[in-house]
Amino acid sequence: MTFLDAFILFIAGLLSGIVNAIAGGGTFLTFGALTLVGMPPIVANATSSIAQLPGYVTSTLAYWTDIKRMWRGAIAFAVISIVGALIGSLILLALDNQSFSAMVPWLLIAATALFAAGPWLRPAAREEQPENAKPSLAGRIVQFFTAIYGGFFGAGMGVMMLATLGLTERASYHRINALKNMLSIIIASVAIVIFMSGGVIAWLQAAFMVPGVAVGGYAGVWTARRVPQSVVRGIVIAVGLLLAGYYFFKG
Repeated sequence: MTFLDAFILFIAGLLSGIVNAIAGGGTFLTFGALTLVGMPPIVANATSSIAQLPGYVTSTLAYWTDIKRMWRGAIAFAVISIVGALIGSLILLALDNQSFSAMVPWLLIAATALFAAGPWLRPAAREEQPENAKPSLAGRIVQFFTAIYGGFFGAGMGVMMLATLGLTERASYHRINALKNMLSIIIASVAIVIFMSGGVIAWLQAAFMVPGVAVGGYAGVWTARRVPQSVVRGIVIAVGLLLAGYYFFKG
């Protein structure tokens, strides 16, 4: 790995942390940077999961009080997410890079469309259910498939969970967001363990990205006050479409 590669990965991690703090979608940047420096798509996808994990952890800690108030539902969703993420990550490892490369542009287009629709998919204000109510059956089923997707390909997972949990559970936006952050940790952690067992994580490249993500997450608070969210969302959407075009052309 060259100095330029290391610089690109750090900057991608930094921008990813900033983007996640403002609008979400940082996975597009980390996945794209890893692809740019020559990582095979499966390795890029797995390594990107490592890079995003610190941001999930810090976001969950900020919402810990909310999570403790709905621990029963959180545990139920966590178990479902573990199983789904396990299935999704094992499916990924069963593919070769050529097969996954053929799927990547379509996955990126779907994730980009989901991200673009994010503002309209946020849960509306609803009468809240009791804090420790059990998750709905529809919520459990949808979360199972969302976790499969997250274990297989993480881009857009957070937006997807915000939308599906908001539709199936009667809870405030902050409770849904708290649950989403916690489940993101679980899905990413399960996927990382499976990817480690499959030897598809580029640890050196991840080591240059993680500090950038951490710094970017902190800097994102400052940036959010000065850069319109619509601008950041536009950049992320453009990156997603450019990546999709790259994989279509490459394939």
